[in-house]
Amino acid sequence: MLCLLSPDTVVPAAHPARRIKVLADEALAGLSAEFDRMYSEVGRPSIPPERLLKATVLMALYTVRSERLFCEQLGYNLLFRWFLDMDMIEPSFDPSTFSKNRQRLIEADIAKQFFARVVELAKSGNLMSDEHFTVDGTLIEAWASLKSFKKKEGSDEKGPPDDPGNPTVDFHGEKRSNETHESSTDPQARLARKGSGKEAKLAYSGHALMENRHGLLVDLHIAEANGRAEREAALQMMDDELPGDRPITLGADKAYDTRDFVEQCRTRNVTPHVAQNQNARRRSAVDGRTTRHPGYAVSQRIRKRVEEIFGWVKTVANFRRTRYRGRARTQLAAYFVGAAYNLLRIAKLVPTPEAA
Repeated sequence: MLCLLSPDTVVPAAHPARRIKVLADEALAGLSAEFDRMYSEVGRPSIPPERLLKATVLMALYTVRSERLFCEQLGYNLLFRWFLDMDMIEPSFDPSTFSKNRQRLIEADIAKQFFARVVELAKSGNLMSDEHFTVDGTLIEAWASLKSFKKKEGSDEKGPPDDPGNPTVDFHGEKRSNETHESSTDPQARLARKGSGKEAKLAYSGHALMENRHGLLVDLHIAEANGRAEREAALQMMDDELPGDRPITLGADKAYDTRDFVEQCRTRNVTPHVAQNQNARRRSAVDGRTTRHPGYAVSQRIRKRVEEIFGWVKTVANFRRTRYRGRARTQLAAYFVGAAYNLLRIAKLVPTPEAA
């Protein structure tokens, strides 16, 4: 039996992936010159970089947990083939293609540029506020176990393990900290916990800068997990992403209620709509000059939407725990996850006529 079939015919006309594909292709079109500089015109044919980037977006949208599993599904998932502009008989690419191209993408900063292009799409559609923003942080678990957290000088080695694949380690009575210990699997990961009473894990800190109109991401930054990371990352994202030519507001939870952070915001012409820390041991750095205005209460209500971003990122996009070792690779993955979230939100807010 002979059947002539195109992947485009099996995707419903009203499927949301059609709008996302149009937006993703538009964002990638502006990176063609950068791709030409990255890849040589001679040598063996390579997978088009546009496919690799769109494949990473698909993995976030459809909760595919690994590149190997994605390549397996690409062999029979017609929607994936259509999204990547592949025909019915074209073979799936090898999973090693992702790892071989990852360092090249990091060096060219392609993930950040792609994310920035998606943000520009939202701005051109008048979907993003340029005056009101929210910042928050969370922990992204590292791809390393607590058993790999050893003394830096290696003095805690006690001979060969009983099971090399899963050795027995006794942590009782041992005091461990980031100053004396580090992970042998991922040395850049840090032992951290989100709050009092929570268990400590090897992790990175993830920081989201959200605009308040539609809850779109302006930046998704990965930093070292420490007690200062949230405030330092917030100031860095403000300097990198927010306009400095007009007064703006920045909503945040009580973890940002420190005198230094509030003063740093005001020197940047940013009104700190920070939740007041009701702690009897010290006074809040935010006073009536800020809290008396109605906009403060509005920011405090809207800032909770950033938790929806973290919820989507950690569940649907499968980014509760990074699949990569090192901060640079984790940041690369974060930009793709953030771009996928924005593409999904933009597609819902403004249906693309070309995709109808």
